[in-house]
Amino acid sequence: MVLAHETSLLTVNTMNEHTAVSQGEAFSPAVQGTASFSKFMTVLQVIGDNPGKLDIAQLTAAVRFPRATTYRIAAGLVAEGLAMQNLDGTYSLGYRLIQLASKSWEASDIRNAARPFIEALRDAAKETVHLAVPSGNGMAYIDKLESPNAVRMMTRIGARVEFHSTSVGKAYLAALPEERSWQIIAGLELRPFTDFTFTDRDLFLEEIRKTRSRGYSYDHEENERDIRCFGSAIYDRSGEPVAGVSISIPLYRYNEDEHADYARLIQETAASITQSLAAVVK
Repeated sequence: MVLAHETSLLTVNTMNEHTAVSQGEAFSPAVQGTASFSKFMTVLQVIGDNPGKLDIAQLTAAVRFPRATTYRIAAGLVAEGLAMQNLDGTYSLGYRLIQLASKSWEASDIRNAARPFIEALRDAAKETVHLAVPSGNGMAYIDKLESPNAVRMMTRIGARVEFHSTSVGKAYLAALPEERSWQIIAGLELRPFTDFTFTDRDLFLEEIRKTRSRGYSYDHEENERDIRCFGSAIYDRSGEPVAGVSISIPLYRYNEDEHADYARLIQETAASITQSLAAVVK
């Protein structure tokens, strides 16, 4: 009944900046003897950035390795469970890699610091809560707590979502210095997912200004039809935005009279997580 739009990038990007880099620059071997490993990581990164989009010919063109080299690396990744080949010949990340990533997220300071507060938020709002971190030109869910109600969000930990169509994405962009957020927005594709998705860059810039001014983001069915979301940014000790938290409400359960309550809850939760992160001893 409720479907999530999980989207991915078509280029290799740095973590928080929309920056075009060559494969060699992004994954140059740090020490002698790591060239082969670097090639494996290059292929894996391109697969991860384009899940289900590239067959072996397209993958070869993207990484610029000889076809035989790309085929050998892709076959090795599939054999180890780090990638999988779909029925149409395209490649996606494998379940083993996702399991390894999950172990990393479970140990992360952000996830651990946020957990008691997102549990409290879920219990107060009675709706699904997501915790996300920036990943390339989008956000990646690192935690999710389901609504206790019958209709739930069909999203999953590890899913990538867009900056421009989600409350976590808009909250993160609004928390960045204005010039930095403009640079990122200038490189976004602004793909439409519903009739409400922002596809005009100037209008989206104005939306980010409004989000920055009011202190929380609002997703008016922009990523999924019949789903409205509230989001707020989470900061580290230096004041840098590092994550976002959101509440997702099905339209049939949404009451406009409760808008201010949702906004207050999401802001209080983000502030509490930020304070908790500041107390983490490195």
